[in-house]
Amino acid sequence: MIRQIASLQNPLIKNVILLGEKSRERKKQDLFIIEGFREFNLAVSSGFSIHSVFYCPELLAAEDVKDALVLSLNSDVFEVSPQVYNRMAYRNDTEGIIALARPKNFKLGDLHLSSNPLLLILEAVEKPGNLGALLRTADAAALDAVIICDPLTDVFNPNAVRSSIGCIFTVPIAVSSPKETLAWLRSKGITSYATSLESSQFYHTCDFRSPSAFVMGTESTGLSEQWITQADCSIKIPMGGKIDSLNVSVSAAIVVFEARRQRNFGF
Repeated sequence: MIRQIASLQNPLIKNVILLGEKSRERKKQDLFIIEGFREFNLAVSSGFSIHSVFYCPELLAAEDVKDALVLSLNSDVFEVSPQVYNRMAYRNDTEGIIALARPKNFKLGDLHLSSNPLLLILEAVEKPGNLGALLRTADAAALDAVIICDPLTDVFNPNAVRSSIGCIFTVPIAVSSPKETLAWLRSKGITSYATSLESSQFYHTCDFRSPSAFVMGTESTGLSEQWITQADCSIKIPMGGKIDSLNVSVSAAIVVFEARRQRNFGF
């Protein structure tokens, strides 16, 4: 049964807004926000459990309304007015659907790797937008997984979900500590490459055709000493400007696509 909501004072609407603003509420309620039909569709296809769905028929295409209702069969469904939708949405007047879903517990042991894996490891990601951009890079390069070590941001922050344009649902993810990740990489025979400005070796001189993992740090401080000293190899990107800094997602794209080039772009 579809229920209608036209009031901004409705407790369910207030709760969606609260979930969008407060990480502690997302953790407490074990829920996160998905905005947009493409993202919603990818989440369902990836096996995420949908708790409830809010859609605005004035903003969502009629065909997408029909598909959304099919995908929402086991969820609470609410039809909302444009005013209510725009109050809940991060992006006003976009697509017209918002869903609440249950997060997954991302564990190293749950990852299924190919015979010649290629991975991206992120240490202490600072900004949700950067995480989303990195997941888009990982999806484009068809990486086996992204491993997040000691994240400073909520993986299911609405901006991370939004900026990933749904890649948070298409890329295998694990959350772990650096110590556990290093041990896991060694047990799998995967060579770790720490990206560091202090390295003397340029990334394009390395052979990435065997199992490889690229480790990226924060833009402000780089990688921790643990990764610098314990990774198998340290690499850097040559830069000729006056500011020796690239956005972390740009840096990741450079090295992972070099690895794909060496592997003849065999996705």
